[in-house]
Amino acid sequence: MEDYARLQSRLLMATLIAAVVAVPLTALLFGISPAVSLMVGASAGMLYLKLLARSVARIGSCSRNVGKAQLLVPVVLVLAAARLPVLDIVPALIGFLLYKPAILIQALIPARVLSIPG
Repeated sequence: MEDYARLQSRLLMATLIAAVVAVPLTALLFGISPAVSLMVGASAGMLYLKLLARSVARIGSCSRNVGKAQLLVPVVLVLAAARLPVLDIVPALIGFLLYKPAILIQALIPARVLSIPG
């Protein structure tokens, strides 16, 4: 379980780093509105990842399947982007998917290279 907790930390940290790089870059290239949408999407992606990790951690101890609560996060994100004029749907969805490169990085680069002290 300790290894799983470290993996969770690395995934969240890699997603945060991707967002910290992508949001200012988006603001410079496309403007503030897409950057805000990307930031909201990245926050939703991190929430999704956290809820999914919590659901996966419960497998075996008190449950046999993954919960579905995390699936509400992208639905609420799309509904919010459709209803709120300040949010653009495409940057918000791209921001939401920023957790995917973090997962790929964890799969391709050995854990000892990406280890977080502490």
